[in-house]
Amino acid sequence: MGGRVKMQFGPYNPTSDAVWLAAFVDTRPKTVLDVGTGTGAVALCLMARIPGINMTAIDVSDEMLTAARQNFELNGKNADFINADILSWRTNKIFDLVITNPPYFKGMPAAHNAHHNADLTLWTRRCIARTRPNGTFATIVDAAECATVIAEMSAHCGDIKILPLFSNKNTAERVLLSARVGRASHTTIFSPLSMNCDTILRDGHPVKDIISGT
Repeated sequence: MGGRVKMQFGPYNPTSDAVWLAAFVDTRPKTVLDVGTGTGAVALCLMARIPGINMTAIDVSDEMLTAARQNFELNGKNADFINADILSWRTNKIFDLVITNPPYFKGMPAAHNAHHNADLTLWTRRCIARTRPNGTFATIVDAAECATVIAEMSAHCGDIKILPLFSNKNTAERVLLSARVGRASHTTIFSPLSMNCDTILRDGHPVKDIISGT
């Protein structure tokens, strides 16, 4: 994002997924929950774009949250950090936006315990439960796993937006998804974009600027 977000090397170094997910948000939320925040990349990218956010960041890993706190300090940002598992977190709090780059990969967990073996149906359900009525839930997932998330979103949300992302393959590698809680059923599928788009990754523009042609 042209240096607007600084990240130190740590237990898990974020990828372009974080920049894309933050760029996909097309509302101006006041309260945000970043689920599985890791080292804080999604939250920080979003806060760099949208001022005045009251950010809550939750992660099951204390090591990740320690790194996230350091990254927030590095960027002069603040958040309410919660060391808990979204699947068992008990709270009545709801948010304008719930955003997550979930642990969608399958296989042997890595040392940092990120991006592996989550029950995406339950993960999505818990995220939606923390989204206020008419609020937005947004996520990015591997294309092979998107049907699971879309099915759960469809049961609780409307105004579903789907944006495939591709690199050098002729099939999508990631899919950006968002939906509004309690809205009438409606789905929009956008033309795919390249994951290497400099307008997003380098210049830090929102996805809606590319979709609308501005």
